[in-house]
Amino acid sequence: MNAPLGYRFLKRSQTSKVAIDHIESRKAEKVGCKHDVLIQCTGNKDTVTAVMNTIRQNNTIADIWCQNERLMWFPRHISDLDNCTHIVTKFEPELDCDHPGFTDKEYRKRRKQIADIAFEYRYGQQIPRVQYADSEVQAWGHVYDRLKKLMPKYACQEYQNSFNLLEKEGLYSQNAIPQLEDVSNLLKRRTGFQLRPVSGLLSARDFLASLAFRVFQCTQYVRHPSKPDHSPEPDCIHELLGHVPMLADPIVAQFSQNLGLASLGASDSDIEKFATLYWFTIEFGICKQKGEHKAYGAGILSSYGELEHALSDKPEKRPFDPDKTAVQSYTDEDLQPLYFVAESFDDMMKKMKDYAAKIKRPYEVRYDPYTNSIVVLNDKAVLKTLADNIAQDTEQMTRAMAAI
Repeated sequence: MNAPLGYRFLKRSQTSKVAIDHIESRKAEKVGCKHDVLIQCTGNKDTVTAVMNTIRQNNTIADIWCQNERLMWFPRHISDLDNCTHIVTKFEPELDCDHPGFTDKEYRKRRKQIADIAFEYRYGQQIPRVQYADSEVQAWGHVYDRLKKLMPKYACQEYQNSFNLLEKEGLYSQNAIPQLEDVSNLLKRRTGFQLRPVSGLLSARDFLASLAFRVFQCTQYVRHPSKPDHSPEPDCIHELLGHVPMLADPIVAQFSQNLGLASLGASDSDIEKFATLYWFTIEFGICKQKGEHKAYGAGILSSYGELEHALSDKPEKRPFDPDKTAVQSYTDEDLQPLYFVAESFDDMMKKMKDYAAKIKRPYEVRYDPYTNSIVVLNDKAVLKTLADNIAQDTEQMTRAMAAI
């Protein structure tokens, strides 16, 4: 979009009562184009269409998504996740003086180099492989070794089972950082989940929307080597050692997708509460197993400093109650002062499911695995198709039970 065209678009949006929420540009993938421009705005369908026609009249192609009171925009096909890449600028090495890499120019340069790989990624492409430096592999190996020694005592059984599988498959070892493409292929075979590279901390809405498609957005850069025990932001050590083993469990994978589906079209306030629940469960959750406290949260399981802290007597621990947990404030810059403990891992999932069912939306959605699409259940034809599918599944289950 050139400057005069951009000015005309902004001017037209003002006169048409269209509120611009977000503008993002990046280098165009299509040959002959300079930039791809994503514009998110709020208004009724007719006024938004009129404003977008301003661009079309100048021979510039634009895709339109409308966000209004009836139907908030959300990704409908897995390829739409190319538009769910809104990075939250929080704890980054070039911006926060407390970041261990703030004064390390080489680290900042290296991190940007790896983050740019994810920024250019598009659906359907193979995940680019990163040639990790010796210092990065050493950081991985140091954390890996420390965590593996602590897992039998502190990690939940679901995590331990999947971690052992990843080692048995030859993907995980202390000597090399796994490549996302290889890990993604294993997850697809195991649970249907796949990884997608991301350049930083995503907005809660975009991250949760990705889960609806069984896609986990995953960073590829490594935490600063001066502070390997704990990372206040996502890095590949956090993703690969914290989240991936749990996503290799079929039950956890289904649970994660259900959380993503529940977030589609939810209000900003509900997304904020849902994200807080995700923080205190999937990121920093503790559950009881055989009378002992065990960690299942990725933020705990990927930082040996956090793991030893969380399962000690130092932090406060409260019973997990979704309604109370959803409004609890938290810190993301240091070891957690508070954790919520579920009676069991299954109990946590049930309570989260019940909470998600209470989120108010003007429609219900389901995932179509054959087309990798989200179907909105808002008309009779769609509901009839769903009823027919359920009837066929029920008949098949009845025949299977009769044969046992």
